[in-house]
Amino acid sequence: MTIRTSRLALTASALAAMLAVAACGRDERIPLPAADAPPGATSSESTSSATPSSATMAGTPGSMVEQYPTGAIGTPAAAALAPFDQEFMTKAVEGGQFEVEVAKLAAEKASDAAVKAFAQMLVADHGAANDRLREIATSHNVALPASLPEEKKKELDRLAQLSGAEFDREFVKIAGLKDHRHDIDEFEKASAQAQNADVKNFAQSTLPTLKKHLEAAQKLPGAKG
Repeated sequence: MTIRTSRLALTASALAAMLAVAACGRDERIPLPAADAPPGATSSESTSSATPSSATMAGTPGSMVEQYPTGAIGTPAAAALAPFDQEFMTKAVEGGQFEVEVAKLAAEKASDAAVKAFAQMLVADHGAANDRLREIATSHNVALPASLPEEKKKELDRLAQLSGAEFDREFVKIAGLKDHRHDIDEFEKASAQAQNADVKNFAQSTLPTLKKHLEAAQKLPGAKG
């Protein structure tokens, strides 16, 4: 009986020792680093580093990029222009394009040197104004006419049939005086009434040039005829 009791005691002690060793093995187990993790990093650190950050997510669907589909972040789509602003831009580009075309014609056909010089000035100034106006239109999604209206085409064709002093006189009368007086009225109105800042600034900055053209035209031969 004594021998059997001793054996049972030894068995129980051995079993307790084994359980204790197993428990220690679980507590002291060190997580192995991931295969692609840098030295010293644990598997938990590798997992967190592989998770996309908020900065990475900014360019994914549903992020802030989708708030501005027409441009970069922080550049919302331009608001639609008021009808008055759009109408002014249309008239301005039509008038400006006519001035360029008729001035190119005058630079070739005019017989007076002063008229030729005036025509060359119109080509440069109105060409630059037209380019600026089309830039504004593009930035605000406004489609401007690409060609002259029919009445302007007819006027251009009529002038092309003239020559010499008669051409000079008609060119000064129409392109130099009549059109610039009309343009000055329209640009003064837009300078005061345009709602969009770009359109208003364009009208205000172009107005002095139009007035300079009118003053120069009034000094040309045939201006008083």
